[in-house]
Amino acid sequence: MSHASLALDNGANVVQAAASPAFAQERPIRAARTVDQGPDSDDDLLERIAQSDQGAFRRLVQRHADRAYGVALRILRNASDAEDVVQDTLLKVWTHRGRWTSGKAKFSTWLYRVVTNRCIDLRRLPRTEDMERAPDMPDASPDALDRMQQNAITDMLEAAMNRLPDQQRIALIFSYHENMSNAEIAEVLETTVTAVESLLKRGRQQLREILAEVRGDILQSFRDR
Repeated sequence: MSHASLALDNGANVVQAAASPAFAQERPIRAARTVDQGPDSDDDLLERIAQSDQGAFRRLVQRHADRAYGVALRILRNASDAEDVVQDTLLKVWTHRGRWTSGKAKFSTWLYRVVTNRCIDLRRLPRTEDMERAPDMPDASPDALDRMQQNAITDMLEAAMNRLPDQQRIALIFSYHENMSNAEIAEVLETTVTAVESLLKRGRQQLREILAEVRGDILQSFRDR
């Protein structure tokens, strides 16, 4: 299922849920200043959402939900938690539909900022292992063994990333996986470009050091192929 449907399932019911006072105390969102100023720009959709236009809300969700989910999933490494964060964040757009004012950030910048902060908060809560994180039963076929070796390498890289401090890891995620510029990352993290450059430099250095600890295992996996 496309994650653009997260806030669209049972359309009327979701919109009704979004109208609840759950986020009444949250800071209101700010409108986007996008390059595209056509009739379907984020700015235009937000203006229509302020008038309770459900179609505009659905269009905005379809445009941004998948990428927001990808960011949340890379930070949390848990599909259910990532879906919850994205849905809660997008519903916040509806609950604040009459309260936003023009601001300096694009809507996408605001969205990634809120998703990132909520993911960080969630990661800091005590967690227990769930069935979603339990490994599948191994498949012993040759092709499956090749995939298992590749997956093992990927898992090592992901585990190394997961050992980085949150700000460094998130900066690397935005840089490598989302292809954001340092300036864009600075907007999302509400910091300076210089600070982002420092986060990326220290993150890459620590990542190399962590991977050096397991490089023997990685190299051995290739030798055994």
